[in-house]
Amino acid sequence: MVPLQILKKRSYKLASIREGIEAWEKEYLSPFACLSSESSGRKAPEKPCHIRTTFQRDRDRIVYSNAFRRLKHKTQVFLSPLGDHYRTRLTHTLEVSEIARTIARALRLNEDLAEAIALGHDLGHTPFGHGGEVVLQEIYSEAFSHREQSIRVIDMLENRGRGLNLSFEVHDGILKHSKGYGAVVPTEINEMPATVEGRVVRFADIMAYLNHDLDDAIRSGVIQRKQVPKECEEVLGRSHSERVRTMINDLVMATRIKDGAMHLAVSDATSEAMMTLRQFLYDNVYRSDQVHREFVKAKKILSELYYYLLENQKALERELKKMEMGGFPEGTNPERKVCDLVASITDRYALNLYEEIFFPAPQV
Repeated sequence: MVPLQILKKRSYKLASIREGIEAWEKEYLSPFACLSSESSGRKAPEKPCHIRTTFQRDRDRIVYSNAFRRLKHKTQVFLSPLGDHYRTRLTHTLEVSEIARTIARALRLNEDLAEAIALGHDLGHTPFGHGGEVVLQEIYSEAFSHREQSIRVIDMLENRGRGLNLSFEVHDGILKHSKGYGAVVPTEINEMPATVEGRVVRFADIMAYLNHDLDDAIRSGVIQRKQVPKECEEVLGRSHSERVRTMINDLVMATRIKDGAMHLAVSDATSEAMMTLRQFLYDNVYRSDQVHREFVKAKKILSELYYYLLENQKALERELKKMEMGGFPEGTNPERKVCDLVASITDRYALNLYEEIFFPAPQV
């Protein structure tokens, strides 16, 4: 953030604090940064804020949303009841945000835009981690994805059906943040975020989960530290802080300006170590027996909740009201509503609702 005293020293003739920040961005940020004053705007035009820039307002709307608060009770990899120190979807989001801001600051990009995209990138994630996403792909639609669900959240489901009306740049970055098991930098141009800040978040996301998922896997006993590939430790480091520092430093140093554009990159050695570590996590953690056993349980819970709510309209409407979800377009089919509800609830909510519906009630 630009200190107010710095803005006061400028000779700008400004009508608002926001205009001072926008003027500072033009003077200081890289030519490849996305300036707040040059945003493509929102779907529904709004009067500018006196204090905050467009991307600062987007960040605040995300942080104040119901979907953001629910992330604290959604699984990253390991179910949160296993221990207080395991990452949740919220702490993952915060780590992505911090990495993205650090990179953006070093490259003189727009930190507020990078932060807003990072904070909103998993708003549509399901309960029980990626296992919940797989369940909805099996029982609702093969095309279901958490990144597109995040767009439904910010466009329609939040704010009692009115959505968050985020800027084009944040909207685009959230939609295109995910790489799944694919390349960090996509080859398809339509999969590439429109802004460099959006591309920063793609790197920040993988840097965050490679590090904290490894950390949590060792803590849980799913793997032993001695199993971690030696080449990963030699290049990236042994501790969480060493690995994050190496990845960030390498990206900042390897990024180049070519053909009038900023190209984010990491060195070949770091890229190879990161991909080796990702493959190791897929083979030994995400597909491990311990994680799979929990996935089987989660699949049973979410599947039975899905079909129960699909067959019980009153129960569905009751839960939608409790979740403060509404404003569905006329003609929205029940399957879509149930999918939106199931994708939105937390692990804790799913467990409690399952118990309420399917467990026998004790007689007093």
